[in-house]
Formats: sequence, C-alpha cells, structure tokens
Amino acid sequence: MNNPRFARTAGGLVLAGLVIAGVLAWYVTRQPASPLEPTQRADAALVSRGEYVARLSDCVACHSLPGKTPFAGGLEMATPLGAIHATNITPDREHGIGTYSLADFDRAVRHGVAPGGRRLYPAMPYPSYVKLSDDDVRALYAFFMHGVQPASEPNIPSDIPWPLNLRWPIALWNGVFAPSAAYAAKPEQDAVWNRGAYIVQGPGHCGSCHTPRGLAFNEKALDESGTPFLSGALLDGWYAPSLRQDPNTGLGRWTEPQIVQFLKTGRNQHAVVFGSMTEAFNNSTQFMADDDLAAIARYLKSLPGDPQRDGTPWQYQAASATTRPGAHTYATRCASCHGLDGKGQPEWMPPLAGATSALAKESASAINITLNGSQRIVVAGVPDAYRMPAFREQLSDQDIAEVLSYVRSTWGNGGGAVDAQAVGKLRGHTDPASSSPIILHMR
Repeated sequence: MNNPRFARTAGGLVLAGLVIAGVLAWYVTRQPASPLEPTQRADAALVSRGEYVARLSDCVACHSLPGKTPFAGGLEMATPLGAIHATNITPDREHGIGTYSLADFDRAVRHGVAPGGRRLYPAMPYPSYVKLSDDDVRALYAFFMHGVQPASEPNIPSDIPWPLNLRWPIALWNGVFAPSAAYAAKPEQDAVWNRGAYIVQGPGHCGSCHTPRGLAFNEKALDESGTPFLSGALLDGWYAPSLRQDPNTGLGRWTEPQIVQFLKTGRNQHAVVFGSMTEAFNNSTQFMADDDLAAIARYLKSLPGDPQRDGTPWQYQAASATTRPGAHTYATRCASCHGLDGKGQPEWMPPLAGATSALAKESASAINITLNGSQRIVVAGVPDAYRMPAFREQLSDQDIAEVLSYVRSTWGNGGGAVDAQAVGKLRGHTDPASSSPIILHMR
C-alpha cells in the first residue's frame, strides 16, 4: 500500500507556490542556523541514546524496506503529482548522509533543508521534528553516523514532472505552516506531562496522522493549544482516530494504564493495533521506556474531547436475532472471533461493539481492514498468532457494505451505513496487508 505522508501535503505545496511565487522567493536560499556544535567523538552511550531517539521517531517507517539494509531508503510514496521515494540515510558517503556535518544533519531533520539549500518534501515530518532537543539531535546524529551500517544503495529519483517538481514553493509553505523552535516546557505542567507532550508533538509526530489537514495540506494544529490537534483524520484509506478524550472516536473510555498497555503490547480490552499503526507499534512504541509510555498517556488524557463533534457517549445495547442485511454474513464470517454479541475476546480478538471504526462517521478503516486484513503484530520478536484475514476474494463489495452496515448500526454503534461504491473504490487502490511485517533490528 502506498505511503500517504507526502500525498497529504503535495497539493498544498503547489498551491502555495503558485499563489505567492516571486513574492517570497528569497526563502529558497534561507538556511536556518544550527545551535549545535560538531561532536568530537561519539561514545557508546551517545550512540545508544541516538538509537532510542530513532525508535521514538520511527525513522524506519519511511526509510527501510523488507530485505534491504536498514535505513537504505527506497519506499515509494505516491502523490497526486507523481511518486517520490524515501532516501538513503545510512552513513554511506556516496548515496547516504556520510558527508553530513552535525549542522547539516540538524538542518535536514529539524528544518527540512539538505546541504546546498535543497528543500526536503514535508513527507519528512520536520514540522514535528523541529521540536527535538539539541541533545536528542546530537544523539541521533551519533547513531546514524556510528551505529548504522552504510549501504551503497542509490536513491531513486522522483517522477514528478517539471515544473511541479520545483522545490522552492516548499520554502513558502514552511514560512506559513512550519514552526521553527524546539519544544519549550510548560512551567504550569509537571515533568511527566511535559515529557509526554515532547514525545507526542516532536519525535513521535503523532499529529502527522491523527490531526486533520487544512486546504494547503498543513496540520490544522501542532499542539494542545489548537482544538483540532489529534482530533482524528482520514488518510490514504485509513481513519486515524482521535487521541483526545472523545468517548466514541477517541480515548475517552481508556485509562492511562490501558493506553500504556496498548502502546507496549499492541492490544488492550478496547482494541488491537491495525492499519498503519501496526508499523508504528512494531518498530517504535513497543520499544519505548515504560516511563515514556506513562508520560504519553498522561499527556493524551489531558486533551479534552469535543461532545459536539463526538456525539452522545456510546453505551452497549444487546441485539436480538435479525434478518437484516449483513447479519447472516456477520454470523458466519465474523462471530467466531468477534462474538455474536460483538464483544470479542479481549484482549485477543477486539470487540466491534463500541469500536472506534464502528462509531466514526468515516468508514475507511472498517472497509480497509475487511478488504485487506491486518499486518502481523510482532511483540518482542514473536509474531502474533491472531491476524485479521482479508475478505476481498470471499466477499463482494455489496457483501462487505452490508456486513459493515450491520456492525456499524448494532450494539449501540452509530457509525452509519457503508455504501458498496465506497468499498469498490478502496478495493481498487489498496492491496492485501502483508503477512511479513517490516521489523527493524537496528544493531
């Protein structure tokens, strides 16, 4: 399945460039100053710290492919304008970042400016990474220079045609939408809350998926000061749910320990990771320290929900036998795992009663997981024995629409009906989930 990150910003970049081209063209050569000084040597502790920051930042999500050297790049990112590919960020001096100084690395990671002034596409989440601390950037640099195996893997050029491939409009977009300062602790909050805010807003770049986008494909808010922040967003065939205290589409019914459990083990009594969150779990969140997971949970639980957006809190309603469309398909295809009562088998088979995918107005996640199944969750190196199968070969668009409409209108669920055309659209541009997940063994 194509990576969505650049697709969320491409239209905005072109629009911004066309509207204010020439007026702010001086941004092309603007080089953000780096407060960092080159390191004289990288000791083992610094490299290890950098490896952990890379885990927090989930660098593997875009820069690694199965069967390839870690961080050698190559992942295709489809956009409305053409395809780009993630670059080689190993310390190879010809194709990677082996010639980068610490200042070069800092400008690329936190400001999206490569050596020579070349602007990086915001597929690289530098609007979030700008919040990384100087110490974390220094450690990250030490890891990539001394803890990563060089790979002589050439970068793949983009196929975006001229003049749409001109990168100077990115500078204009940055000037409007990208912040320029590292995270500053809120003095009115304690250290745990501030640590959680730092991870969520900065290295974790959670808003890249969970915050809705504006007309220029910018995140509508970058921290808790904006109510759209982490309020849920649709991207590339998945609905990334709210991470705020919304009881239906967010984390309102989750406790802090349940959030920690989900990020550490991939499951809790409410849900099991699926979709694009599976890759984030497999290579990032499960490796986070318990204290950091607790800090993330504390911060997320502090974000208020929006009753007007989220609606009346869900309550379970028992369902009687019915001949409604989709009921028979559910009983024969779904109930053995998820239960005739929709309650699943927590914490192994997730409940569909009260599930976010059955309460959200966006039906993309429900359709996608039914069509394509789920990637395999790998915990501490052990693949999960339970995996949602793909039904694209067994069920028609109408069958899937009916069974999902049944699920989304039963047991108190209020997500609404699913149209067969919506199923057909996703069927046409998605693929079955791989049973061989990308699991990165850094060292």
